[in-house]
Amino acid sequence: MLSRRVERIRMSGIRRMFEMADGNTVMLGLGEPDFQPPEHVVEAYKKALESGKNKYGPTRGIPELREAIARRLHRWKKDVDAENILVTVSATEGLFSACQSLFEEGDEVLVPDPGFVLYDSHVFLSGAKPVRYPLLYENGFLPDQDTLLGLLSPKTKGIIVNTPSNPTGTVFNAEIVKMISDIANDHGLFVVSDEVYDEIIYDAEHISFLGRVENHVYVNSFSKTYAMTGWRMGYIYAEKELLDQVAKIHYYTVACPPTPTQYAALAALRGPQDPVRRMVEEFKKRRDYIVSALQEMEEFETYHPQGAFYVFPRINLPDGGRDIKSEDVAMHLLRHGVLSTPGRAFGERGEGHIRFSYANSLNNIKEGVARIKKAMSLLK
Repeated sequence: MLSRRVERIRMSGIRRMFEMADGNTVMLGLGEPDFQPPEHVVEAYKKALESGKNKYGPTRGIPELREAIARRLHRWKKDVDAENILVTVSATEGLFSACQSLFEEGDEVLVPDPGFVLYDSHVFLSGAKPVRYPLLYENGFLPDQDTLLGLLSPKTKGIIVNTPSNPTGTVFNAEIVKMISDIANDHGLFVVSDEVYDEIIYDAEHISFLGRVENHVYVNSFSKTYAMTGWRMGYIYAEKELLDQVAKIHYYTVACPPTPTQYAALAALRGPQDPVRRMVEEFKKRRDYIVSALQEMEEFETYHPQGAFYVFPRINLPDGGRDIKSEDVAMHLLRHGVLSTPGRAFGERGEGHIRFSYANSLNNIKEGVARIKKAMSLLK
């Protein structure tokens, strides 16, 4: 009775694990800051509600917010204006609307593997075929030029990129961004760049794809930067002719973004950024602790993430134990009171890895690490 399309899609492995946790579980699974939105953002939301800003708004978002977003993007591309901005109901909706607008049956789209769980399904739902490009531990989870070129075919229409990366925490340097941009420009490909963690950077600099790609959809969000995950507020950039088409899908999906939330997002951009800096400083302390603790465990090989709030160690059990499935390890950890995410949830090449999120308090992370150490010792 259901469409074959929906029957072929599996529920996110992140969500499936989350729903099995109980109140005694240390939550190192979800990518959600444990901070609250800045107070001035909360007050702006209240003020919008109380002043009657509760009705439908423009499909593309209120002009003031689109202008403020455009100004934010001037750091990477000086000629961005409000006509290039579409306010979306989260980065998720922005990605979905972009894929529906750009890709169709017969197209192929390169997607990262491991990569965020949305990419593969969004491409599939557009009718196109996702073609996975590997991000390997041995290469610092960075894409390889020869591999990308080898995956291109006459059907290739686009590539999805994510920096800083979920699940690996990798940050693309200028050389990698240029390499991907050059491939896209040389072959007339669309680039959809997911840059939602652009402010959560520790030992690197965020290099945006903005201003480097001829056919480009840039995706961002207020969720991570301002701890506004439940507010579902994002935005995309594209050239006006392309944005006009994406706006059609956006309209028939959500009609318009929520009005009062947009005024809160406007306050987030216009207001002081000190809360963001303090949050990132705290994430860095947590990253340093959990990475150091995992590197001391012989059961893991741990790459040092430079951004986002995830660490993606490779499972390294003795006597052939590396063959154990990541979901089995995640379930084992869950039975010992720690929620993680199996690497396989992020693609075939995520197998053999576990994702831990350090978007939790340092005390909780320390308790989680103690439980992880005990649980992994029992797998020997």
